Amino acid sequence: MKAFRPPQLPAVAATVAAALRRAGISAVLTGGACAAIHSHGAYESSDLDFILERETTQRVLEDAMGSVGFQRDGDRYVHTALPFWVEFPRGPLGIGRDLDVKPVEIRVGHGRVRTLSAFDSCRDRLAAFYHWADRQALDAAVEIAHRKKIDPTRLRAWSEKEGASSKFEEFRRRVSGRSRGAPKSAR
Repeated sequence: MKAFRPPQLPAVAATVAAALRRAGISAVLTGGACAAIHSHGAYESSDLDFILERETTQRVLEDAMGSVGFQRDGDRYVHTALPFWVEFPRGPLGIGRDLDVKPVEIRVGHGRVRTLSAFDSCRDRLAAFYHWADRQALDAAVEIAHRKKIDPTRLRAWSEKEGASSKFEEFRRRVSGRSRGAPKSAR
């Protein structure tokens, strides 16, 4: 008999996104789960953060999440059979000081998820590094940049607006080191 293997984070994201859509809830996946998808699993996350684009009632949200087996536990939703939990941080959708963020819809397995673009996911993780000194977020940004085409000129300009030019240089050096075959960053 095969051992039970829990669903991977992208499948859980697609399942939750579909349940939210069925309930008429518009939400965007952000944070570490978004980075995990854009880094093709090189970065791991144990939670999924969805930003609600419009207000909804707690009851509608609980019913949507309950339809796929998640129950509210404080400020998060948990599932007894999954290692992941779901949170709905307060909006609006933004990255650092930039509130003009345009989500994209991506195909994940057999489902679709509204999420940050790879570029915006990289910025999102860099914002956590810039403003909260989150080194894991830096690792995630490096992993995304290593796997996706990220415009360094636009990223540098945004970093300067965030007041983080020197921290951007650390990121740039890490990405450059990775492209020359440096060891993979810690998860």
